Amino acid sequence: MIALFVVLSSFTFALTNADPLLDFGDLDRYSFPPGFIFGAGSSSYQVEGATFEDGKGESIWDNYTHSHPERILDGSNADVTVDQYHRYKEDIAIMKAMNMDSYRFSISWSRILPKGKLDGGRGINPDGIKYYNNLINELIANEIEPFVTLFHWDLPQALEDEYGGFLSSQIIDDFRDYADLCFTEFGDRVKYWATINEPWFFSNGGYAMGTTAPGRCSTNPGCLGGDSGTEPYIVTHNQLLAHGEAVNVYRTKYQEDQKGKIGITLVTNWFIPLGDNSIPDLKASERAMDFQFGWFMEPLTTGDYSKSMRDIVKNRLPTFKPEESLLVKDSFDFIGLNYYSSSYINNVPPNATAPPSYTTDPMTNTSFEKNGRPLGQRAASFWIYVYPIGLRDLLMYIKEKYNNPVIYIHENGMNEFNDPTLPIEEAVLDTYRIDYYYRHFYYMKSAIDAGANVKGYYAWSLLDSFEWFNGYTVRFGFYFVDYNDGLKRYQKLSANWYRYFLERRKHQSYR
Repeated sequence: MIALFVVLSSFTFALTNADPLLDFGDLDRYSFPPGFIFGAGSSSYQVEGATFEDGKGESIWDNYTHSHPERILDGSNADVTVDQYHRYKEDIAIMKAMNMDSYRFSISWSRILPKGKLDGGRGINPDGIKYYNNLINELIANEIEPFVTLFHWDLPQALEDEYGGFLSSQIIDDFRDYADLCFTEFGDRVKYWATINEPWFFSNGGYAMGTTAPGRCSTNPGCLGGDSGTEPYIVTHNQLLAHGEAVNVYRTKYQEDQKGKIGITLVTNWFIPLGDNSIPDLKASERAMDFQFGWFMEPLTTGDYSKSMRDIVKNRLPTFKPEESLLVKDSFDFIGLNYYSSSYINNVPPNATAPPSYTTDPMTNTSFEKNGRPLGQRAASFWIYVYPIGLRDLLMYIKEKYNNPVIYIHENGMNEFNDPTLPIEEAVLDTYRIDYYYRHFYYMKSAIDAGANVKGYYAWSLLDSFEWFNGYTVRFGFYFVDYNDGLKRYQKLSANWYRYFLERRKHQSYR
């Protein structure tokens, strides 16, 4: 242990002292096409804090963490989290020092519309608008491109109370109005918009498994009401229609003048058949893709759900009216792609006696080991096994199946456990994260060289922060945040590595 610490400390010293002769391998930002964007990301609930300040309304995550703290691993919440609401200038200075091109963040719907609705303009919170204007202006002043997500799961609680949030089609018009307000207020400076982040996670976690807000499901005694066999499909349907309405508003009212781009951010694993020569496992891996990535990508490209989903889910799967199909089809200028891990898939025969659930509808079993050997190194989260080649395979799959859309990698990263007994000078020695990023860059470049239309990459994440049902028990960030000492930020080894990876050569720019 002492020898390892000496080695890592030496590496830290070298990085900190900016040795220009350090060799980080063959890859740097100039290995990628001209104009390729590199950045890092966050979400409003995870980093902002200031939950009860300046007129912000309650979100479903505010309500969930306060009403059911037992559902968060350490019983915590994000009332303060890393306090970016007050420290955004400090954090933007960090981005600038890291040579980042862009920052991906989300807007808190309930910060600018506390009750979720415009209400003829009376529902707007001026202080919320002011905060995001300040954030966007500070980014631009530091030559950092804002990449804005409209919805990253923190739905206004008022809409959940009024009509059940995304369980009701009423959400479609309210989301459209919220998006319209954002385009009006910020679109003169924001040129990249994502409507919804990981609609799969919102539907699956919130309505099938019950592990995230609003905690609805019917698969275990801890569910807070709900039906895992129907509600995930209703929620996804309404998310797709809300997305389509927001894109339609942007394209018809704003895009020509503002000259921005709009899309949606999807998440998926890459699925590998467990049996090398097993046709049932191969079919199972195809179904797994259809039920996670294809659940959204098929309507976005064809206007309808996949045949495999329709054959299995039958009348529990909503249908698109002709005008809705046209609204959703081709409603993107790009696809944001979140990739963390791959997994093995094997076929599971249907259980005729079990109640229907989205979690069992694909008739698959997910694992991360084969013949006793793990797929890759496990991160702190049980669902992340490091498998960089899976990113290349996924990108090539999307290229071939979905006509090679423009893609921005919006999230990619790994976490470590928070160890409060570890000295900070040791906690920042995250060599494993450097290896993770470098190898994913290698395979991302391999896919680009083979024709995949990837235009940018955002690491997850800039800072350690509140991590949903894990609370503060895990850390994803380039920067260590000391939760016990004034939320001080400390550069991890990976942050300095990313800084050098993104260093611009003299007289050159990424634009």
